[in-house]
Amino acid sequence: MVLAVDLGQSGARIRWKGGEYEATRAKRAEETVLEVLRDIFAEAVKRHPNALSDETVAMSLTAINGVAPNPKPYGALAKEFFGAKNVAVIDDGLAGFVGALQGVDGVVISIGSGVVAVAGRRGKFAHSDGLGHIFGDLGGGYWLGKQGLERALATRQRRESDSLLLKFMEDEVALFDKLPSNVGAEAQSLCITSARMVLEAADRSIASALVIRDKGAEHLAKSVAAAWTQSGGMRNESFSLALLGGVARNRGYEESIRRHVSALLPHARLVASKGDHLDGATTIAATMKEDSPPLLRWWREA
Repeated sequence: MVLAVDLGQSGARIRWKGGEYEATRAKRAEETVLEVLRDIFAEAVKRHPNALSDETVAMSLTAINGVAPNPKPYGALAKEFFGAKNVAVIDDGLAGFVGALQGVDGVVISIGSGVVAVAGRRGKFAHSDGLGHIFGDLGGGYWLGKQGLERALATRQRRESDSLLLKFMEDEVALFDKLPSNVGAEAQSLCITSARMVLEAADRSIASALVIRDKGAEHLAKSVAAAWTQSGGMRNESFSLALLGGVARNRGYEESIRRHVSALLPHARLVASKGDHLDGATTIAATMKEDSPPLLRWWREA
């Protein structure tokens, strides 16, 4: 059995034989991946002291920008907490791809706080976006929430005129006013949690929110197309597309993404995801026993 870890910017989970644990925190912008993993592992072991032990640990990780880092410190950490002897360090996009499509060629785009698209075709993988909220993650939760809050706040200052959106997001604006810093981790978290309200505003046909939603879908479609063509896929070729992440569960956003992808790749087929990042990490640990750079690297105890 494999102990699987999924670390995201809006949550973290650990799954082992017979159980699953959802951490009370996720990765914040100022933290390294190793720092937050140590805190989460310590918390999990404290809650489940007799359960968390396994020779093989598979880690699906956000914020590594499509390049699995040196696995040695991750191996040492997993050995310390779980007694691991084999550790897979996996880009979360690859874990999502394997979990969602389970061996079928295509593209999986994970749309949570950030965005990462991974394509697989005939054993070749390609990665798009996953650059973080400063340089990328276009169309993800942070991006959506930031776009909506920017416009609402600008309306309050009379730099824009969008009273409908300002009224709809009045609770988020009130939370903005209570922030200790407009540029700190709390501000980033507010953008992420505000994404839901932007999509709900679009569902209610508030014009500016519809524009934001459709622009986000356009960004996501470009990431899908970039990943697919870099994996060797052709634009007129049929392939499966699955969406992962909380933001993708909004039906209006899903439909907008489908339309924008179809405009670029007319034979893409939107399919239901067969699993998630934890499923993918578990499958990768069982079936991909060697490094697959840049998305997967292994550590093994000497």
